[in-house]
Amino acid sequence: MESVIELNRLKFFPVMMFAIIMGLSGLTITYQKAALWLGFPSLIGEILIYFTTAIFLVVLSIYLKKALKYKMAVINEFSHPVRINFFAAISISMLMLAIIYKEEFSFVSAIFWYPGMLLHFYLTMYTISFWINKNQQLDHSNPAWFIPIVGNLLIPVGGIGFVDIDVLVYFFSVGIFFWVILFSVILNRIIFHNQLAVKFMPTLFILIAPPAVGFISYFKIFGIVDTFALVLFNLALFFTLLVLFMYKNFIKIKFFISWWAFVFPVAAMTISTMLMYHIKGSLFLEILSYVMVTVTTIIILIVTYQTIVHIGKKEICIQE
Repeated sequence: MESVIELNRLKFFPVMMFAIIMGLSGLTITYQKAALWLGFPSLIGEILIYFTTAIFLVVLSIYLKKALKYKMAVINEFSHPVRINFFAAISISMLMLAIIYKEEFSFVSAIFWYPGMLLHFYLTMYTISFWINKNQQLDHSNPAWFIPIVGNLLIPVGGIGFVDIDVLVYFFSVGIFFWVILFSVILNRIIFHNQLAVKFMPTLFILIAPPAVGFISYFKIFGIVDTFALVLFNLALFFTLLVLFMYKNFIKIKFFISWWAFVFPVAAMTISTMLMYHIKGSLFLEILSYVMVTVTTIIILIVTYQTIVHIGKKEICIQE
């Protein structure tokens, strides 16, 4: 009987679990850059590299096992108007792993980056085609729609030296364009229509990710901080302050696996802040960098603890 229950839980293993890899990868890069620019011990980032890779392999193997045993469950997720966006978390996880290995192990980075880039290209095309070909209800729109878009902005971050610069500019252009379009759609939904479901409230943090990652990507491609780069950074800072101002919306939310949506955007903002400090060297940015590293670490410790607790209670991977 117990084995049957475990198999049923496998059936409900959500694709959103890959958001864990996004969060851990963001934390890893945070400590890699903190060691480089803020004098943190490099050992932290090195340990996180292997830990994050191990978690990725575990989550990937479980989801592949689900795909083999419960093919229709995966097909249903891939056809779901909300869950389809989280499939891009798989390719983003690969792109993030490519970034964390880029400096020391470029060969390993390439192993993750090329398939990650190709998979994300496909998922972007499929997801946008899905939106166009199937009537979408406004209530289905939420900040998770940004996930397939953010991946396009991530591709140039790890792709320098792997492909021609024009290819990276293509992905950057697509990411920026659809960020603006989707932001208008989602802001319209949030302001003028029904509020987000409670379990999706943490996805508001995803509003931070496109401008934060866009700033990093822009600097990686062009190597300058011009007016457009400053606009991206300041928009990321604005959305960070906005979710901080709305903290009461988040402190009493019941735990869902979507809590991992907190982590990646905050880590992206932390990395953007440290990069801006590295470029500008101002005291304000230095202080903000230390604050953001601390906040990112605290958030991921809380979310990790809650995830472990709820896994122990078998409250994850259950039918909704």
